[in-house]
Amino acid sequence: MIITLKKGANEAQIDSLKEILTAHRIEPRVWRGELETVIGCVGDIAHLDPGLIEALDIVDTVQRIQEPYKAANRKFHPADSVIDCSGVKLGGGSFSVIAGPCSVESEEQIVGIAKSVKASGATMLRGGAFKPRTSPYAFQGMGAEGIRLLSLAKKETGLPIVTELMDFKDIALFNDVDVIQIGARNMQNFNLLKEVGSYTKKPILLKRGMSATLQELLMSAEYIMASGNPNVILCERGIRTFETALRNTLDLGVVTLLHRLSHLPVVVDPSHATGHAYMVDSVAVAATAIGADGLIIEVHNDPPHAKCDGAQSQTPEMFAKTMQRVLKVREIV
Repeated sequence: MIITLKKGANEAQIDSLKEILTAHRIEPRVWRGELETVIGCVGDIAHLDPGLIEALDIVDTVQRIQEPYKAANRKFHPADSVIDCSGVKLGGGSFSVIAGPCSVESEEQIVGIAKSVKASGATMLRGGAFKPRTSPYAFQGMGAEGIRLLSLAKKETGLPIVTELMDFKDIALFNDVDVIQIGARNMQNFNLLKEVGSYTKKPILLKRGMSATLQELLMSAEYIMASGNPNVILCERGIRTFETALRNTLDLGVVTLLHRLSHLPVVVDPSHATGHAYMVDSVAVAATAIGADGLIIEVHNDPPHAKCDGAQSQTPEMFAKTMQRVLKVREIV
């Protein structure tokens, strides 16, 4: 339920309304915009009479939200959310490019790539320390050592780091991580979403599941937000369909639709979407043109010998050219 207040409502009146809602076991979340103040009601509102709220002097309108996601809903929060990733802003007109290798392999590799992508204009560094792999025999990541090397690259370059959390038992290793990624395979690991949401206020980069609908993606974001963390970034990386020519099927139209449905920023992953390094450039430019709030691109100094996803990884030289085109498009849009 959304409560829009009349202009001139003072803090004492707002606090009184919040007390009424709290007494009905509803959590009030206040959003103050330039033109209006909105209170979003989180919880079971079935037992609350909207007429009781509408009768209050400070209340302009009361609207029930039909969609199952509440906190992630644009009706709940009309303005774009701007997520602060350790000084790098994402959303609400702020654009960010996250770049780096699929997996951390060595100090020389991750520090070298971090320096090169920063020089090309990347604003955050990605790198997998824990890797979910289809085969149990494939490289699973360096784990805690990978986190340490990411932190070293951060010290060398100043780039905030983004890496994936697979198991909540490893959360203590993520103290120096700036953005926690929840990967496509864990998008509907609801216990993990709740644990992360209640444990930290760090930004969470939530990747769309391989067969997830947009509503399922937004409901997963809702798990994090309902648990106490409002700092969620949605990531569109394509879904699995009958088409096998590409790694996934990417519909860039969902960027526009997600912006209509939700206030959360949306980034696009052209690397996982296509699975081919030569396609990343054009898809990154297209995603930028359609209004994505950011990109996440895989970059490796030696793709043929990468331990993970080399085929979709750009070289630093390719990434530099992509960034030139992306930044030109940003000047237009």
